[in-house]
Amino acid sequence: MKLTAEHQQIAETVRKFAETEINPYIDQWEEDGAFPAHELFKKLGDLGLLGITKPEQYGGMGLDYSYQAVMSEAWGHANCGSVPMAIGVQTDMCTPALARFGSDTVREKFLAPSIAGDIVGCIGVSEVSAGSDVANIQTRAVKQGGDYVINGGKMWITNGTQGDWICLLCNTGDEGGNIHTNKSIICVPLRENGELYKGVTIERKLDKLGMRASDTAELHFEDVRVPIENLVGEEGKGFTYQMMQFQEERMYSALTSLITMERTIEMTIDYTRQRETFGKPVLYNQVVHFRLAELMTEVEALRALTWKAVEMHVSGEDCTKLASMAKLKAGRLTREVNDSCLQYWGGMGYMTETLVSRNYRDGRLLSIGAGADEVMLGIIAKLMGLLPSKRRG
Repeated sequence: MKLTAEHQQIAETVRKFAETEINPYIDQWEEDGAFPAHELFKKLGDLGLLGITKPEQYGGMGLDYSYQAVMSEAWGHANCGSVPMAIGVQTDMCTPALARFGSDTVREKFLAPSIAGDIVGCIGVSEVSAGSDVANIQTRAVKQGGDYVINGGKMWITNGTQGDWICLLCNTGDEGGNIHTNKSIICVPLRENGELYKGVTIERKLDKLGMRASDTAELHFEDVRVPIENLVGEEGKGFTYQMMQFQEERMYSALTSLITMERTIEMTIDYTRQRETFGKPVLYNQVVHFRLAELMTEVEALRALTWKAVEMHVSGEDCTKLASMAKLKAGRLTREVNDSCLQYWGGMGYMTETLVSRNYRDGRLLSIGAGADEVMLGIIAKLMGLLPSKRRG
């Protein structure tokens, strides 16, 4: 895909933002276990970076997904995975279905202020007993008068302790019905006038291996009432909408990994050039420089795959298979790059003060979130026609 000067301008804006608004503060945010989402998102909103692909009538730029992809890749200049992940929730996870299928009323209520950076959003899919198994969610919304009454809980919710609203996937059909047609997406407030919305409880803030500057929560909903007008699109279409929304989330995961991996390799080259063992720089050992060359080659191959998926998405083609391949490869390659590079740092690679150590911790999530590696393989195998046919009779 040929990128324009406008694409490059967005990438440069994001790089400068990462270097001035994230990197100087990330060590403290890691220690705090959260970053100031409202403050940071407002700055992003003022730059127009929270609504690149969103409709202009709600404050977005109305550009195609290639511009969003450029921004996603440029977040690799941040010295962490946590803040870009939290930003991605706002841009690529909780708002795509809302922007595509939401009514004017619900988009004015939730999308416009999310694009402006005035409110912080979350995506509510996973539950304690339903991570990658989306169809198994138990949270339920029942109609009562002009409201939905919601009961249940959501787990591993990024931005969960600071969020103002959640794009909630829940069951709205009869129990025991078709698990793919009894689900809906509803925009649910988490806060009102600075206080938790009635019936919403933050059960706990979760303590994670990595992504430590991003707050993550377990949420509980008890008789939470929201207007039926908060429904996104049609009732019963939530599973379909979420599967569509997942494609952008998975491409986001792959895109944000690219520059991060390149930077990890480059800083390892610099370190091993300076670090000497047995009278010569570590880099001069053939096993080291061959390995680093191989890893950089793999990153470039992943970039080609990921951008092919982006190009398909922009042209309106179904990118599910390639997006799943890119997400799978990104998770596995991130683990490989971080593990290999950390090894060449020796004892310093095991210290939390080094960026390679943080990348090692943060990157592990990539093979779990937005569908585990095994789920990606199942999708790819299905789309390749490799699954056994169902027996009849």
